[in-house]
Amino acid sequence: MSPTPEFDLDKAHRFFSADCFNRAWDYIDKPSRTVEEGQAMLLLSLASLWHWTQRVDATPSNLSVGYWQVSRVYALLGQAENARQFGLLSLKESQKDGILPFYLGYSYEALARAESVAGDREKAQSYIALARQASEKMTDAEAKKLLLDDLATV
Repeated sequence: MSPTPEFDLDKAHRFFSADCFNRAWDYIDKPSRTVEEGQAMLLLSLASLWHWTQRVDATPSNLSVGYWQVSRVYALLGQAENARQFGLLSLKESQKDGILPFYLGYSYEALARAESVAGDREKAQSYIALARQASEKMTDAEAKKLLLDDLATV
């Protein structure tokens, strides 16, 4: 068993879940990445997700986004099976009671990317259609536009 740390573990999980997420996003936004940057992007997204799973205040929405980011990173790295695995985990979280359609839409977006990377255009299109259906239930116009714009890049 690990000894009790000399710092506030809950605060550390809060810090690293957000910090690693944002730092991974910096790599996601890059138009091209070195192999080393791709590795850093993956490790940061996985670290962020792990820290989210350790937080007592983590919600299904938080976990859905965490799984979504890992899926997106794997898609960017061309790893379709891993992208699909984390996309499905995102979908599972986004289908829980009380979750906004935004999260469901992005889970389908992740799965569409995974299938696109896998070369299955038909499955990708079916997930895009499901994401668009979810967008119809969104009341935040800005969030809806963000999702639809992301779907156009799949």
